[in-house]
Amino acid sequence: MFTAHADAARTLSVCTPVQTPAFDEERLPAWLPLSAITDAARRLSGQIVRTPLLHASALGRDLWLKAEVFQATGAFKERGALNRLLRLTAPERAAGVVAMSAGNHAQGVALHAARLDVKATIVMPETAPRCKVERTAALGAEVVLHGATVGEAKGKALELAADRRLTFLHPYDDPDVIAGQGTVGLEILADRPDVDTVVVPVGGGGLLAGVAAAVKAQRPRVRVIGVRLARRGGPTLADGINVHALGKLPQAIVDTLVDRVVEVEEAEIAAAMRALHGSFGVVAEGAGAAGVAAVLAGRLGRTGRTVAVLSGRNVDGDTLARTLAA
Repeated sequence: MFTAHADAARTLSVCTPVQTPAFDEERLPAWLPLSAITDAARRLSGQIVRTPLLHASALGRDLWLKAEVFQATGAFKERGALNRLLRLTAPERAAGVVAMSAGNHAQGVALHAARLDVKATIVMPETAPRCKVERTAALGAEVVLHGATVGEAKGKALELAADRRLTFLHPYDDPDVIAGQGTVGLEILADRPDVDTVVVPVGGGGLLAGVAAAVKAQRPRVRVIGVRLARRGGPTLADGINVHALGKLPQAIVDTLVDRVVEVEEAEIAAAMRALHGSFGVVAEGAGAAGVAAVLAGRLGRTGRTVAVLSGRNVDGDTLARTLAA
């Protein structure tokens, strides 16, 4: 069964760099110093959940899960969304924001924009999971459905930004968003400083970039591995990582700091979702289970003490039922 390391599901506390003679911040780009990530942690303190690290011994003797499924909106995206919102100028807050998203960034922006009294408009593809569309609207955002892909939704979002003079909040190609996601890496090192490998799902790359920056600056010898969807573009359980290409900013970090990127198949993602639910009763969406899928499928080889980021839980009930019954 699961055992939690350190304090489980508490509000986010400030994470300071792990003290180590191997400190290597010089490898980070100028637009993302370690201080940007630690500043984000202080900014977010008390406003999001400081998620637990769970020992998943039933899936692997030395496998731990960073359980971002316990965020209020069910996914890590709140971190970057809130950090970006808190960096808005007063005129930008007054005018409002617009974003494009398949669902998790949408909910993170919607939740925290409402808290901060910022009007939010979210453009979502018409193929977005129903549960994500409904929750985004319920959180107070104006939802606009447009196009079949996130890329098509982006075009509409940029059009609305220009027409309404809104600030565009990119879900992954933004320094403040990446810094916010990097707080996941700070927490992993704080709770499991002896980690050997960190495994991160990859769509646009914001989470992988932030985690890699936070981890490699402090523990250069820790392996950071990204996990992508093998067949992108069509219907998939893993809509959150169904992205053809990484963003320009994340790609720059992946090229220099990430040790390896592997791919997983749809069936392997479904198997990981079933394993998480069957062994522990934990619901993970396809994208959220991608890291575990890579571990269970043997894509990573020998990894030592491993932390897989369980990045989100938002999956339609009927989709989940079909997956678990397969």
